[in-house]
Amino acid sequence: MSSGRPVVAVGAHVCFRGLRWQVVALAGQRVHLTGEDGGDETVLAGHLFAVLGARAEVEQPQAVPRWGLFETAPAAARKKALAWQRHVREVECGLPGGPGSGGSVRPQYDPARHTLAEREQAKAEELTALGFARVSRTTVQRMRLAYRKQGLWGLVDHRTTRGSSPSGRQDERVVAAIKDVLRKQRGRSKGTVSALMPRVAQVLQDRHGASVPMPAQATFYRLVRQFAGPADHPARPTRTPPITEDGRGHTPTVALQPGEQVQIDATRLDVLALFDDGTLGRPEMAIAVDVSTRAILAAVLCPGGTQAVDAALLLAEMAVPHPARPTWPDALRFTHTQLPAYQRLLALDERLEQAAARPVVIPETIIVDRGKIFLSRTFTAACESLGISVQPAPPYSPTAKGIVHHPPWPGCRTRSVLHRRTAAGPARRVARPLPPPPSRRAASSGPAQGCAVTQPDVGRPLRSPATYPCP
Repeated sequence: MSSGRPVVAVGAHVCFRGLRWQVVALAGQRVHLTGEDGGDETVLAGHLFAVLGARAEVEQPQAVPRWGLFETAPAAARKKALAWQRHVREVECGLPGGPGSGGSVRPQYDPARHTLAEREQAKAEELTALGFARVSRTTVQRMRLAYRKQGLWGLVDHRTTRGSSPSGRQDERVVAAIKDVLRKQRGRSKGTVSALMPRVAQVLQDRHGASVPMPAQATFYRLVRQFAGPADHPARPTRTPPITEDGRGHTPTVALQPGEQVQIDATRLDVLALFDDGTLGRPEMAIAVDVSTRAILAAVLCPGGTQAVDAALLLAEMAVPHPARPTWPDALRFTHTQLPAYQRLLALDERLEQAAARPVVIPETIIVDRGKIFLSRTFTAACESLGISVQPAPPYSPTAKGIVHHPPWPGCRTRSVLHRRTAAGPARRVARPLPPPPSRRAASSGPAQGCAVTQPDVGRPLRSPATYPCP
């Protein structure tokens, strides 16, 4: 409640014509009200204030507590904010627990006997007597207004939540000059960090004259190390893959519909495969990921390096329905889809009735790196025949294809995958549970007679394969 001039805002409650109304909208001089019984009313602002009177009590809406931000504050700051909350509530309504909390109102905080200014002054004197440092009526008023505007988050001492600046207390003009010099040297010979000091000094001289001094050498080195990107620091290799300016691991890509943009890449798998010639090797997989849905549209497993024809095979895998195998459960079949246009799709292609539940897409644009297989005549001709635009990523910029490089879905890296090369066709892929460790199950002492299973650790080199007989 407020004892001053009434302020009507969206969400406030007023008493009008003997009923309690809530302000839901303000349009020019009109105020839209809704009652507790569901009724609506639109009145002129002048008429509303004339009926309410000069000392009308308008209950302003309380701010939604920002519990997520409040939990990030230190424990001492949260404890102090909760203490302030009880004091602010007592100043506003007379009860520390808020309106309707029960209990008796102390005389110095009775709204019927004292004005809001008098209650704020009484609270300031009480807090000073309790040991609160430098508490005046202005401080109590500031905390009360902050609580009304931001809720419990407004009572937190934000000096404890303020993050440290990367530049410390260094002059922002010096930081701006260092960033400009680092930005201008991109694509050129880097030299050394000490060679940057004369350039930064010249920039400061041209912009601000002698009013901005140069920092010490140690401070200058720290600032360069802090603000130089992976491709800008003189002490780092020239061809270091860049990262976006805001520190994200990939360039933001926007696609509003499936097939609008598809990213393709090939990489070696962290598993060992047993090929038809009896040798062990790491196969290579080419994969296509849709940017809009993050769905895997196609994947091709190659025993050796990926060729241009394998990359073109990805287009056929995306554009043609994949038949479901007889041993697959019904949940993986297209006939169990929940798409509203299911019957229309079956009329367009009869193969969908026996197909697997996976996307069938002809992309509009394919984003590739500058590998030879993706810029070859075979792959580009296949894309031209399907009306697909090929967009090469910038050189030395793997962040331009960050979605296919770092898939956002869980479980994208297999723990144990069985690969075996046969003479009749491409590699068979069979996923099986990981066998027990050698301490529980004896490993075969002879040569590999079945399956080569590896247990790669993420972020570690591939270990030697432990050979187990096929179950």
